[in-house]
Amino acid sequence: MSTPNISTLIDISHTITVYVGITIFVVGIIGGLLNVIVFLGLRTFRENSCAFYLIIMSFINIGNLMTGLLSRILISGFQLDWTIISPFYCKFRWYGLQFCVLTSFTCTSLAAIDQYISTSVRRQLRQWSNIKTAHRLTIIFIIIWLLHGILYLIYFDLIQSPTTGSVVCDTNNIIFRQYHMYGHIIILQCVLPLTVTSVFGLLARHNVKKLAHQTIPIVQRCLDKQLTIMVLNQLFYNFIFTLPYTILTILTLFLTNVKDPAIIRMLDFANVMTILLYYLSFACPFYIYISASERFRQQLIYVLFDIYLKRWRRPEIATNQIAPFPQENP
Repeated sequence: MSTPNISTLIDISHTITVYVGITIFVVGIIGGLLNVIVFLGLRTFRENSCAFYLIIMSFINIGNLMTGLLSRILISGFQLDWTIISPFYCKFRWYGLQFCVLTSFTCTSLAAIDQYISTSVRRQLRQWSNIKTAHRLTIIFIIIWLLHGILYLIYFDLIQSPTTGSVVCDTNNIIFRQYHMYGHIIILQCVLPLTVTSVFGLLARHNVKKLAHQTIPIVQRCLDKQLTIMVLNQLFYNFIFTLPYTILTILTLFLTNVKDPAIIRMLDFANVMTILLYYLSFACPFYIYISASERFRQQLIYVLFDIYLKRWRRPEIATNQIAPFPQENP
């Protein structure tokens, strides 16, 4: 590939990062906020364990877009890389990234597991699907990923790249670098959540078909069907959004000795495309829900217009009416 073509590829990559990245960011923030509004606006969702996981996931996804995608837009699109200026931001960005990504995928996995449990034909198993258990599991995993991030605060720092000679935010520790690539990115971020959600999602789908034969209240039955449909559709699109990034990450592990600048730029371009696709898994849950569930669309309209809009409106004062004065006793 000639030098002009490489420069063109770089320009295209920057342009796509700016325009597509900003679109994903704005759409994702709006969708995440609407998710939170709907889930917190209805008591049915607030008291449901699966919905609780989706609420936490929505908050975390907003944080992930602000921590990860926004900084990537600034780095790739505007060449504003604060990670090579401030050692603190270098460490904090990776700390926030790993926490948000792992917590989000954990909540998705717990939601899939919870739907399998809540739709099970076994009564003893269904008892584990409750809001108290959801609170405890969420707190436990949040603490685990907060502690896990300490490794990034320790090992990530501003170092000189051995290939380019420029300052980069990375780690010099070979063992931790291997763990970061194989353990964190491939296993914890991709393979493990995709496997767990796929298995329990399919099991929940199988259970939903048998709900009509169970002695479960109609309201609970409808809610289980709705949440299962929403979660299954999210799992399907998460698989599509994250698989290309996983494949490319594994591929680059075997191409570490490549010196051809054309191949390097092509890999960088592919990396930008797959990362933007990857961030769709954090930006699109709300839009997946409204597309998959008619009931969720109705709940969205009800919460926005019948609850919050009426609450924001000022009480109207009737005109041409005089308030009656209390009559005095003779």
